[in-house]
Amino acid sequence: MAGVKRKLDLFGVLVLSFAAANTGGITRDILIGAVPPGAINDWHYLGVSLAAGIMTFYFPSAVMERWNPVLLFDAAGLALFAVSGAHKALVHGLNPVMSTLLGMLTGIGGGMARDVLLAEIPIVLRADLYAVAALAGAAIVVIANVLKLPSDAAVLVGAALCFGLRILAMKYGWRLPVATLDTQSSKDGGTSSS
Repeated sequence: MAGVKRKLDLFGVLVLSFAAANTGGITRDILIGAVPPGAINDWHYLGVSLAAGIMTFYFPSAVMERWNPVLLFDAAGLALFAVSGAHKALVHGLNPVMSTLLGMLTGIGGGMARDVLLAEIPIVLRADLYAVAALAGAAIVVIANVLKLPSDAAVLVGAALCFGLRILAMKYGWRLPVATLDTQSSKDGGTSSS
């Protein structure tokens, strides 16, 4: 939808669709040495993302009419990618901190790539609870691994936490604090009068 709103041609929308769907996983796979990345090695990744791009390009009104379900699927995708990304990083022997961060990156990397391609500051850097939800879900998987708890249960709990946080953030408008600049202090040269 971001590409349609900016009046990109079909190729541009398809590039954004592929980038948004796959960049996080591709980046994770390259960083952990799982090459070629799954999204390049398996045509299904390309097929699904191109099908979504074509559908959005030709039927944007239908997508917008169903925007709330689209956001639900996006939250579910975020949860799935975050926990599976953390799990894959652990399987490849990364330490807990890096596995958590790569889990988050798997979930948010595609959206960041989409925004960069559109010359925008990524949404996840603008106080949206998107990245925090992915980080929390990935952390559950990693903590369970460190504590030697069953990984299947950890993946389910981590995904549920990520999904729940994202849905609650959308419903209640939860956001992180935003950086502000005290313009009066900067006008006074950084000094304040008391």
